[in-house]
Amino acid sequence: MEDCIFCKIIRNEIPSTTVYEDDYVKAFLDISQVTPGHTLMVPKVHVADIFEYDEKLAAEIFARIPIIAKAIKASDPKIAGMNIINNNGALAYQSVFHSHIHFIPRYTKDDDFAIRFGDHTDQYTPAQLQTIADNIKANLEV
Repeated sequence: MEDCIFCKIIRNEIPSTTVYEDDYVKAFLDISQVTPGHTLMVPKVHVADIFEYDEKLAAEIFARIPIIAKAIKASDPKIAGMNIINNNGALAYQSVFHSHIHFIPRYTKDDDFAIRFGDHTDQYTPAQLQTIADNIKANLEV
């Protein structure tokens, strides 16, 4: 196991407020609490990001997402929605390089959290989209 902050939390060397733990994951409240109930779920094995997952690890980790999400939603009747986010790489806003999934409960539109998706529909022709899709398909490992 590595020496990152999440590995230390998994080993209980750094205190955390745990909401779920099993052989594969630990889920705990994010210290920043972007919104009340903001939870992080981390694999117990150190992997930097999604690109280091194999199929077995992915199956185990991602199977726990609905379990955690449903528990968070059930914990507060004011929760109207939830963002579930996994950032991979510094450019994608990953700040701790131990894979983790954010569960961010949403209460109102004005809850100090936002995601912006740019609309570039008019910038791609069907042929350009097909080229992008073909390049992705050529790199699938199934």
